[in-house]
Amino acid sequence: MQDKEEERSLINVEKKLSADGFTQDFDVRAGRLETINNESKRSYAPEEVTIVDFYRFEGESDPDDMSILYAIECVDGVRGTISNAYGTYADADTDAFLQKVEDLGKNLKKAHK
Repeated sequence: MQDKEEERSLINVEKKLSADGFTQDFDVRAGRLETINNESKRSYAPEEVTIVDFYRFEGESDPDDMSILYAIECVDGVRGTISNAYGTYADADTDAFLQKVEDLGKNLKKAHK
């Protein structure tokens, strides 16, 4: 049996999400969400994206070293993840994009625990 910390490790959450069909890796470029591990690149506007779930992780040695992993589903059914630092070290473009998604009313559907 895994302890709670091990269950919540970034690697284990990524494995679970991948098994659930969240197989693409995303990045934000020029205000759009893009697939980064796909031969045929795809790009999405905030209104074409839903945040399905998110997970926060604290750094082992520094509580300020936090990150968030988002499970994303796009309008065409493409599912994947994007991560970002939390707080001071967050990527401003990623934060701005995900905030637009939330502002458009595509709020969290807590489906993966």
